[in-house]
Amino acid sequence: MNWANIATISRVVLIPVVIYCYHLDMHSSHFLAAILFSIASLTDWLDGFLARKLNQASEFGAFLDPVADKLLVAIILVMLVSIYPALLLAASIIIAREILVSALREWMAAKGLRDKVAVKFSGKLKTTVQMLAIITLLLANSSLPEWVLMLGYGLIYLAALLSISSGMQYFRAGWRELQSKS
Repeated sequence: MNWANIATISRVVLIPVVIYCYHLDMHSSHFLAAILFSIASLTDWLDGFLARKLNQASEFGAFLDPVADKLLVAIILVMLVSIYPALLLAASIIIAREILVSALREWMAAKGLRDKVAVKFSGKLKTTVQMLAIITLLLANSSLPEWVLMLGYGLIYLAALLSISSGMQYFRAGWRELQSKS
């Protein structure tokens, strides 16, 4: 077990902690949950940094990193939908895109073409907006102005639109590559 993998595993371990803190009956529970989610989100950058800097890239880490990312986002989105049902469409789009793009990458990897659907800027932008949206939605509570919740709604729906757009880019790239190999 190396430092990069520990950072990745910590992202998964923080999921139930974020949920627990969010539901605590105390004044700062939402703030604490948002801080912990932010830390978990930053481990996505940290594990990659450590893997490169310390030369700790591994097959296990390459497998676990995207799984940890998807678990973090999907589980927290499900929790937020249970509180804010108006998020259902955006959350469904985001989660569906993650599953579809993961399946595409797996399929392309089986054909020896995984690098043809590598992470693009649009995917990174989607992830950034998505994380900011979730942090904002975790922060929102009755003691904060209504615009905080509305900002969270706007950001999560923007993340859903970016999910559609970036997902289409990945599928177009995969389709073009498969067509050229036929």
